[in-house]
Amino acid sequence: MTLRGEGVETSHEVSVPDSLVDDLGLSEVDDETLVKESFEFLLEREPPTSILREFPLTAISEYFPEYLGELRRRLS
Repeated sequence: MTLRGEGVETSHEVSVPDSLVDDLGLSEVDDETLVKESFEFLLEREPPTSILREFPLTAISEYFPEYLGELRRRLS
């Protein structure tokens, strides 16, 4: 995933663990959509330069406990 904005470009490599799909209970949602919505969530809370360069999407809830609930709401 590459993010561009305000003269800054950052690259991020993320993985989508099966456990995330299971935790969300939204098996019909594809990985691309999960990644897109997850980055929207992150960008509402921090600048692109603060986002880890490589991480599994499940790591987001370690920093933002509301992540799974918000993602479930967005994708339902």
